[in-house]
Amino acid sequence: MIKAEGLTEVTDADFAAEVLESGLPVLVEFTADWCPPCRQIAPVLSAVAAETAGRLKMVQLDVDTNPATTNAYGVLSMPTLLVFRDGEPVRSMVGARSARKLNEELADLL
Repeated sequence: MIKAEGLTEVTDADFAAEVLESGLPVLVEFTADWCPPCRQIAPVLSAVAAETAGRLKMVQLDVDTNPATTNAYGVLSMPTLLVFRDGEPVRSMVGARSARKLNEELADLL
């Protein structure tokens, strides 16, 4: 998995505890090693994680090794970014984007 600095890796086993039960909103990046746009967005996610520390938790989930969560949320394209609040998905974004665009898309959720 392409590791973005500042993001924690989650799995099918700990998804509920790390994401659904979080007191903060959580952005989940559904990613894969073979995904070029995932490599492209990794530095963007790292920058946004630094900017939103304490207000937004950001995690990554490898779709190839965690099929249960991937299938449960109907993820078909990578990268898919799902934002969860109070255990429910509240925003879905597909594809790479700039830090400015991602911050704009997250502004009303923080």
